[in-house]
Amino acid sequence: MMARAQRERVVRMSVEQPLWRALTGYRVMTMVYAVLLFVFTREKFERPEVAVAFLAVMSVWTLATLPKVANAASCTKRFLVADLALALTGILLTPLADFQAQQIDGPTLPSIWTAGSVLAFAIKGGWRWAAFASSFVAAANIVERGEPSRDTFHNVLLVWVASIAIGYVVEVARASERTLARALEIEAATRERERLARDIHDSVLQVLAMVQRRGTALGGEAAELGRMAGEQEVALRTLVSSGLVPSTRVSQDAALGAVVRTVEVDDDEDEDDGGGPGARVCDLRSLLAPHAGSKVSFAEPGAPVLLAPAAAMELAAAVSAALDNVRRHAGEGAQAWILVEEWPQEVIVTVRDDGPGIPEGRLAQAEGEGRLGVALSIRGRLRDIGGTAELISVPGQGTEVELKVPRGKAGQA
Repeated sequence: MMARAQRERVVRMSVEQPLWRALTGYRVMTMVYAVLLFVFTREKFERPEVAVAFLAVMSVWTLATLPKVANAASCTKRFLVADLALALTGILLTPLADFQAQQIDGPTLPSIWTAGSVLAFAIKGGWRWAAFASSFVAAANIVERGEPSRDTFHNVLLVWVASIAIGYVVEVARASERTLARALEIEAATRERERLARDIHDSVLQVLAMVQRRGTALGGEAAELGRMAGEQEVALRTLVSSGLVPSTRVSQDAALGAVVRTVEVDDDEDEDDGGGPGARVCDLRSLLAPHAGSKVSFAEPGAPVLLAPAAAMELAAAVSAALDNVRRHAGEGAQAWILVEEWPQEVIVTVRDDGPGIPEGRLAQAEGEGRLGVALSIRGRLRDIGGTAELISVPGQGTEVELKVPRGKAGQA
């Protein structure tokens, strides 16, 4: 879900959209500039009626086609061709309206409004389209001047290079956006595979391992059943660790139904806690309390520890995975303790046991064998909700797993 939201933000924040907005403003401002330029110099025009007619058409066209330059989808090829044709017509009509402009290198009728047509080509189609449009504008300016001066060639070259540069930047930005979108898709798929792998590890693999142990202990036909379960466990662990687990979404609503409740949060309560009017929150204590027993001591705050349901569920699953490791590796007589601490900025859950501890290098070896209890079921879960998992183990002195979830991230999970 988080990766999907990131992809949507990338689409909304596309580099093209600000460029289209800027082009819209540019066209309106340069239209006003061309009209004012004529108004203040109209006495110099031999045929002002030609200029008035063209500027009127250009103004109506500019205002009527503002939706056309709102985004790439609405800016069609037909519109671009018509827009460029209008700009070229204005350039070529300049000597007819003002003969002196040709002699003194004065501005054309559309003036710098013409660049807007070229920029539309650049944003829509990249540098090749920009080169196409700017070449027509260059040719029209040279024809309009009759005997072009050095300044004419300088202005033509400037528009040509600038439009091509902008078109190239747009193409690079689009390629970067595609790469980012693909990376987000891969990240989302990877996260989903890891989530499913954790579910498999915490359910199917544990059952297969238990069947193997009990079958071996019972002997006879049960031993054969245990051997087959062991083979399937190895095959499934290999599949999980290879990353070939299919991506499917498993609903957690049923598991949360008994402990999720709706609360009304006061207006002055910090929104980082995941609060808000009618926010769905979960008391973490309700998820952890069932673990308490003769071999597991549970220490909790006196007040509810409220988290977003998804964050609470992942945190509880990580605690369950840690306790499962205690049962499997610390021995039948090992004692475990669960401590829940609630702080203004974070929630901390500590799982400690009095077992023999974990030998140095054992975790890396287990991960290489496809036993991903710590890598996925604990660290992976905390990473997905913005938290951290720290494991401290000294041979002969037990193991301690500290799970931390920042308040703000837990509320947004």
